Amino acid sequence: MSENKKSVYVPIKVLAVYSVIFYPLWTVFHFFIDPVLQTLPSEALSAFISEGIIKNLIWTLPAVILMRKYSDKLHIPFKDMFKWNKDCNKYLLVFPAFLSYVIFGIVVHGGKLALSGDFGLDEIITVLFVGVTEEFVFRGWLLNATVNRKENVAVGLNALMFLAIHFPRWIAEGAFITNFKSLGFISILALSYIFGWIFIKTKNIVLPITLHMFWDLIIFMLY
Repeated sequence: MSENKKSVYVPIKVLAVYSVIFYPLWTVFHFFIDPVLQTLPSEALSAFISEGIIKNLIWTLPAVILMRKYSDKLHIPFKDMFKWNKDCNKYLLVFPAFLSYVIFGIVVHGGKLALSGDFGLDEIITVLFVGVTEEFVFRGWLLNATVNRKENVAVGLNALMFLAIHFPRWIAEGAFITNFKSLGFISILALSYIFGWIFIKTKNIVLPITLHMFWDLIIFMLY
């Protein structure tokens, strides 16, 4: 491998330092800050502070700063990630595929298609922000910064890192073992693979963001 090729990589040290700060910081949030937010009288207000303010400060802002700083070393330069292209159009079929999969799962398990009684403003707020924050960090930044090294390995590692960021919440809620026993963690890995490959193939971050939002929306609405 030539020195010229190595020079296009985001330094491993940068990614390591970012991860060492990011994961513990999010763990602290779930164990010490989120419980306080849950005591607020309004679930919508709690969701807005948590997902709209704090998560954007911890997730989106640092990721955007790093994407801009290392834009020339990313697989897809920062400004190019927002350009819609013809490759994006064929992946629009993933939207109805997601909906069909969820409906099929409900019917197979004997459920009824109806709006969830828990669906409300707090879920809407969560949907609006989660897709943006998580896709910017895991696809726009982390996958984008590592995919030049080895594509398949990068997507797999990204899926594992995406799974791991759910651990603090699962542990705090006492659902860590349950999510593994029920095999619920597999859906997290699968979604990460889907979002990751679509990002790589389309070179567009908007499509993974909207797909992520759409998935969360139908899950909140129908489950």
